[in-house]
Amino acid sequence: MTESYPGTDQPSGATWSYPPPEQMYPGFGPPSPGGPNPPDWPPAAEGPSGPGGPTGPGGPTGQQPPSSGRSRAVVIAAVTAALVGGGVGAGTVAALDHNNKTTVVNSLPQTTQTAPAAAKIDGTITAAAAKIQPSVVTIDVASKSAQGNGSGVIIRNDGYVVTNDHVVSVAAGGGTMTVLTHDGQQASATIVGRDTSDDLAVIKVNGLKNLTAATFAKSSNLVVGQAVVAVGAPLGLADTVTSGIVSNTARPVRSGDNDQAVFDAVQTDAAINPGNSGGALADLNGNVVGINAAIATPNTGGVQIPGQDTQSGSIGIGFAIPSDEVSRIAAQLISNGKATHAVIGVQVTGQNSTQSTTGATLKTVDANSPAQKAGLKANDVVTAVNTQRIDDADALVAAIRSHAPGEKVSITYTRGGKSATVQVTLGGAAN
Repeated sequence: MTESYPGTDQPSGATWSYPPPEQMYPGFGPPSPGGPNPPDWPPAAEGPSGPGGPTGPGGPTGQQPPSSGRSRAVVIAAVTAALVGGGVGAGTVAALDHNNKTTVVNSLPQTTQTAPAAAKIDGTITAAAAKIQPSVVTIDVASKSAQGNGSGVIIRNDGYVVTNDHVVSVAAGGGTMTVLTHDGQQASATIVGRDTSDDLAVIKVNGLKNLTAATFAKSSNLVVGQAVVAVGAPLGLADTVTSGIVSNTARPVRSGDNDQAVFDAVQTDAAINPGNSGGALADLNGNVVGINAAIATPNTGGVQIPGQDTQSGSIGIGFAIPSDEVSRIAAQLISNGKATHAVIGVQVTGQNSTQSTTGATLKTVDANSPAQKAGLKANDVVTAVNTQRIDDADALVAAIRSHAPGEKVSITYTRGGKSATVQVTLGGAAN
């Protein structure tokens, strides 16, 4: 079954010429065959640590050196997401693959302790930056028609790096990628796997020595107001560190080359600019809590995708893919080259002008899907997933995808003016 979104009023992103997404979510095909389990990930940091995860917008959409002009195919901003508002578009939460079994690969090891008010390193931005910087790389990408730079985070000391899909997409069609490390080493890289649904990709760089893999913390432990640092290469300026706080822990946003990625983002006011894409968002223990992927920019039309004619840098609204999601998807990309996402087997529409309440209206419910088995029906309006409020279609898509296949979630909905809650065991489908 195909997940599709009609064109919306969302701005398209001028320089790169992003068209309104005709199919925000391509149909889920059968899961790819499982591969060998990846080698052990870097051990968790000693002592208590707070949530963490790589972040930093930047990629092919804005991958030319700051001194160079941009071609039609390259946007100055490598961050390519716009904040999703109520009633912006409609789509399918997920089509369940009834004919194939899905294999869920274990995620990266993560520390489990909530970050204390004062980090155990020494509670300073300086200490956090010193720990995470050696694990953040600059990625230069080039093809015949475009070039630019983004960021990435080393997740294994044998050369595996996680970044945004929109950072490496230019190289996917025969372009080249060069990775520059914090200590000045440089080597070419190849794509291991891409996940357009989450705007994530894993690349492999060979021949480099003494690589430092980042430690991931659980993004589910993040709290609003917690201090974080963002590390990446904004506007091509490698090894740039900015700081701020967590502004929101689950903000539905769209990202990717054609806005096809939807996820519950960690919102931060740490300065994030074009080129930060794929870099790390870390807690004060220097552990990754997210991968920076998008920023909001002011425009006469509201929140815009970077790369409009009227451009600006950071305005204190940046978005990172949560580390919990990153670690799960990255492990699958290394093992299978593809990722598997949670699904419930429904199509949804956004809020319309006649609705008196917010929520995601179920347009159809697939036969034998997790949603049908739980008793959900067409025209039900989903208002919450667990304790997370659902305002529109994208919020439901993002909330479901933030979980792993096989997990159980509570879905609250209204039918005929009455509210009810059901337990749904999530299915899975390959990207």
